[in-house]
Amino acid sequence: MQSVDLPKKINSFRAYQDTYQRSVSDPEGFWAEQAETFHWHQKWDRVLDWDFSKPKVEWFGGGTLNITENCLDRHLESRGDQTAILYEPNEPGGEVINLTYRQLHAEVCKVGNALRSLGIGKGDRICFYMPMVPELAISVLACARIGAIHSVVFAGFSAQALADRVNDANCKIIVCSDYNRRGNKNIPVKEVVDDAIALGCPSVEIVLVHKNTGETVAWNDKLDVWYHHRVDEQPLTCAPEVMNAEDVLFILYTSGSTGKPKGVVHTCGGYMVYTAYSFLNVFQYEPGDVYWCTADIGWITGHSYILYGPLLCGATTLMFEGVPTYPDASRFWQVCAKHRVNQFYTAPTAIRALMARGNKFVEGHDLSDLKVIGSVGEPINEEAWEWYHEHVGKGKVPVVDTWWQTETGGMMISGLGGLSPQKPTFAGYPLPGIQMALVDKNTGEELMGNPESGLLCVKFPWPSILRTTWGDHERCRTTYFTTVAGMYFTGDGARRDADGMYRIVGRVDDVINVSGHRMGTAEVENAINEHEGVIESAVVGYPHEIKGQGIYAYVIVADNVAHDDALREEIIAMVRQEIGPIAKPDKIQFVSELPKTRSGKIMRRILRKVAAGEVDQLGDTSTLLNPEAVQEVIDGVV
Repeated sequence: MQSVDLPKKINSFRAYQDTYQRSVSDPEGFWAEQAETFHWHQKWDRVLDWDFSKPKVEWFGGGTLNITENCLDRHLESRGDQTAILYEPNEPGGEVINLTYRQLHAEVCKVGNALRSLGIGKGDRICFYMPMVPELAISVLACARIGAIHSVVFAGFSAQALADRVNDANCKIIVCSDYNRRGNKNIPVKEVVDDAIALGCPSVEIVLVHKNTGETVAWNDKLDVWYHHRVDEQPLTCAPEVMNAEDVLFILYTSGSTGKPKGVVHTCGGYMVYTAYSFLNVFQYEPGDVYWCTADIGWITGHSYILYGPLLCGATTLMFEGVPTYPDASRFWQVCAKHRVNQFYTAPTAIRALMARGNKFVEGHDLSDLKVIGSVGEPINEEAWEWYHEHVGKGKVPVVDTWWQTETGGMMISGLGGLSPQKPTFAGYPLPGIQMALVDKNTGEELMGNPESGLLCVKFPWPSILRTTWGDHERCRTTYFTTVAGMYFTGDGARRDADGMYRIVGRVDDVINVSGHRMGTAEVENAINEHEGVIESAVVGYPHEIKGQGIYAYVIVADNVAHDDALREEIIAMVRQEIGPIAKPDKIQFVSELPKTRSGKIMRRILRKVAAGEVDQLGDTSTLLNPEAVQEVIDGVV
């Protein structure tokens, strides 16, 4: 396949302003221009068809493609011997793997052939529950190669959470590893999969097991297949499935304000165009650069900016198996120096955790190759921004504070490398093609002036917007498109300053952002309430110096149950079992009742203020059904 040009990169702030105006005055023309740079089997016959009231969004209708041809095949002629994936293992000094574009293409083809030999074809769903190893990246791309739909589940979720996601998507195969190396732990990944199967996953026909550590695992001859047995002897070429632009590429589950996780659906064509364009421009990537995003592929950041975005742009993308503090807090900086990383993208939680360990772990590592450092997952506080800029960026490297969501598919508000103005705590300006709006929460009217504060919405579709929630389109409509008529509602509140820069204030629904991971309060409450001694619970977020937000649980238990630390541990264990360690409460306060309205609704606003230590800001509590409950909550704060 002949090489194809990359999307055009913006090279100045004035160019950004001009490009932005063109992108909103003629969005179809603008995105068609970006899409032209990719390989299509058949060009689209209409750029965009949309109606947010349904919602219906279709980009590049009538166009056909395969995203892996654009990630791999089209690079073979010009950069076949360039490193595509640079893998750094958990253990310092372990085997570094360099997969060139030619080698990655061959491995993806082998796995694609293996999946086809197992009866997998276009539209079948495959669940991944794996550590950050090259085989995960290879296998995800292999799904896209043959038209199967991948659903990656972060390998820290519990067996119950895994089973829920497998069953919602009716996955035919689970791909996992035997164990997951993480810091000084070996985590039994296959065991969790076995437990999920035991809970009931009737659609699963095969569990494909990658031998990661080689330690002994339980084996079911009727279900389990070794990855290497099936993959190693496969041919090195695999014909790509020709996909319609609006065919489903993947499902990724995200928490919402109700208990059941939502399967966010992204499609092939628009997602391809937007992730490539946003990656290239936000990071100002240049050929030959080494780019490192520290996220897990189990989250949208890993999908868009470890795999698809970088590979579509012919980049070298670094994949890291470990954690930032193993064997000590210098690990990130040691890896940056070792591989001469040029763009570095991580979460505020990691920055705050490393900042707390002291500057000595950053000093002594050559970070002079860094050109852009990024932040993702939650708003970054000013102290962490300043530390990151000063100690990692040495006061010279621009910080791109990116705002986006699982549902948006790609970065929506951000600086563009060093081209844009920088202001700590402000994400910056919308990317070209992104028509942001602030809306008055009381009137539903768009706030046109500056400065303003309101609900953060988007009033025009962009190519990588979610298309639906898997199996429940009505939930997609009611969650994202009914709060503000005619707009996509992000669930966030924001402020726009006099210069038009955006600062994300935080969620306005019952969702907590814990270390960049969105956690629905209802989901955590449901898990807590599974404990036989618990009568009722209410979960809120509170400021946490490392995680950004911690989870604070108010719990009512039966009269015959002791309010002690043993019970707290049992409740935490229940949450770990139902959801996973990422959802465990940081604080549990036992109460005899919860403050409620006269209609029986829990007054979470009051609980949030108490958890945050803002008891002087409770407002009027006299209209509550049980105002005396407020004082009990205040007196018992933990």
